Amino acid sequence: EVRLVESGGGLVQAGGSLRLSCATSGFTFDDYAIGWFRQAPGKEREGVSCISSMAGSTYYADPVKGRFTISRNNAKNTVYLEMNGLKPEDTAVYFCAATEFYFSSVVACKFPSFYKYWGQGTQVTVSS
Repeated sequence: EVRLVESGGGLVQAGGSLRLSCATSGFTFDDYAIGWFRQAPGKEREGVSCISSMAGSTYYADPVKGRFTISRNNAKNTVYLEMNGLKPEDTAVYFCAATEFYFSSVVACKFPSFYKYWGQGTQVTVSS
């Protein structure tokens, strides 16, 4: 059974930090790129960051560049999203997702349609 389980969300004040984790099982983690997406109420799901299967390439959406850092530990089948300098506009449910698709251009990894497996999400709320 494939599982992606997000954790680490919560309530934080503006300027604070959170570290999200995406623990996976049930597929060959090393062969999959992992993306982080978020969805705020009334908005479409958007790609936040993603990392290639061997961590050779990463992508960050413009709103989070310089504040968020994605990493993966292939020995633990886990991907992390370190979020610093959080802003109220970062408030959303954050999802991780996995895809076997090879992205010739890493920018393409921001599109949800490429992803095969999804977690249930973790709420991040940033108060002003």
